[in-house]
Amino acid sequence: MIHLEEQLKHLPCGLLVAEGLADHAAGRRGINACLVRIASPRLVRAGLMPPLESPGGAAELELYEILSSEPGNAYGRYNAIIRELVSFEHALDHWLSGRR
Repeated sequence: MIHLEEQLKHLPCGLLVAEGLADHAAGRRGINACLVRIASPRLVRAGLMPPLESPGGAAELELYEILSSEPGNAYGRYNAIIRELVSFEHALDHWLSGRR
């Protein structure tokens, strides 16, 4: 896989995604690993991770369950994190189109 973690950190939510890639590769669960699984189609196309063995929508539910187990407004945090991830995906697409 391409090692772009340093460059990812400059994109919105890029640090979380870089940490999530490491978590996912190590088999760890958590918010960042969920983000990577949610964004996996774009991350696979970008060459940042191998295809998932069993893709699906479970990552969104797992993310919400994790946030629900923590203090605070899980719904608001979930929406904010997903918005950040969408910003990351758009920035990644723009960055990759500039490299071609």
